[in-house]
Amino acid sequence: MTTVATELTAKQDIPTISLVSWAHGTSHFFHLMLPSLFPFFIRDFGLSYTEAGLLMTVFFVASGVGQALSGFVVDRLGAARVLYGGMTFLALSGLVVFLASSYHLLMVAALLAGSGNAVFHPVDYSILNRRVSRPRLAHAFSMHSLAGNLGWAAAPPLMLGVASLANWHVAGLVASIIALCTLALLISQRHLLHYELIPSHAVRGQTPNTSSLFAFMKVRAVWMSFAFFFFSTTAFGALQNYVAPLLSNLYGLSLAAATACLTGYLLGSSAGVVVGGFLASKARSHGRIIAAALAVGALMAALVATAVPPAWSVIALLSIMGFGVGIASPSRDLMVREATAHSLGHSALGRVYGFVYSGLDTGLAMSPLMFGPLMDGAHFSAVLFGVALLQGMAILTALSVSE
Repeated sequence: MTTVATELTAKQDIPTISLVSWAHGTSHFFHLMLPSLFPFFIRDFGLSYTEAGLLMTVFFVASGVGQALSGFVVDRLGAARVLYGGMTFLALSGLVVFLASSYHLLMVAALLAGSGNAVFHPVDYSILNRRVSRPRLAHAFSMHSLAGNLGWAAAPPLMLGVASLANWHVAGLVASIIALCTLALLISQRHLLHYELIPSHAVRGQTPNTSSLFAFMKVRAVWMSFAFFFFSTTAFGALQNYVAPLLSNLYGLSLAAATACLTGYLLGSSAGVVVGGFLASKARSHGRIIAAALAVGALMAALVATAVPPAWSVIALLSIMGFGVGIASPSRDLMVREATAHSLGHSALGRVYGFVYSGLDTGLAMSPLMFGPLMDGAHFSAVLFGVALLQGMAILTALSVSE
């Protein structure tokens, strides 16, 4: 490719990557909107850890079911309109938190936020795979994951800060305003989201069998990719929901210090995503990169679980854990693309990504049910050893997909 052509392609790719990544970061912000406020909900409504965690089970059940279904809608109607709807639901969820006066209304907020979150992976990957040039795709996935991690990292300090200065109702209103501003940006720049829909029967090389709506369900790699997301995100869910009380009980850390450890994990993950983008663009085996990176994460989780390291070192250990998980992220996205969507054609991208990434939501929905009782029983080390075990299971599935 000539220098002029490369520069022209970059001018076309970068705005789309940036816009889609910003939207993805906003969706991840809402992953932690409710967990960031758990200490306030537990105090004001007298909730147990299991009851607080159930809010996220509702969130991710709605997201998982909606994600699998929204992939079909994206393939049929295109991504932009589906994306607008998802962002609207996120804004409504923050508004319900602002108005909430009971645990039941918090459940409604969780349901709305999960429904809004459902659209992002089918939408985002359909846009990126259709609009971004192949040589820049690994870096596009890296930027997409980085924005998600930054959205995660931004939520705890912002939500806790607003809740401490004002109250948690105002924090919900702030989250709603963030989603509305992102929606306005998406609509104003909608030309960056457009791509031509490809009828499934028109994709070269597809037979009637492979072009059918549910042909992807027969592909082994699709199911193994689903399992990979299930294991890896069930592990992350334990940290997302319970890291503050975990570290407070194991290491005597304050709420602020324990929250800083989660931020360290997320920032470490963000740095890992950047490095992982370069590794993925040159890799021959994405499964090996994922296995090595998650092995680091599992080792750090097991080490923290022992409660042997000094308290001051925990933020560094969690940052290293996050760095390993982050490195795996771009290779993970390319692994799914190459193992599944290639054999089915671009017309199936929405439903393939929708189904595979619903494993992410399933894992995050199950995590509070698995780890909440351990937290209520004060089995804090067992939670972190469980995180290490699940990351080991994710390694096995990643190697299976890349065979």
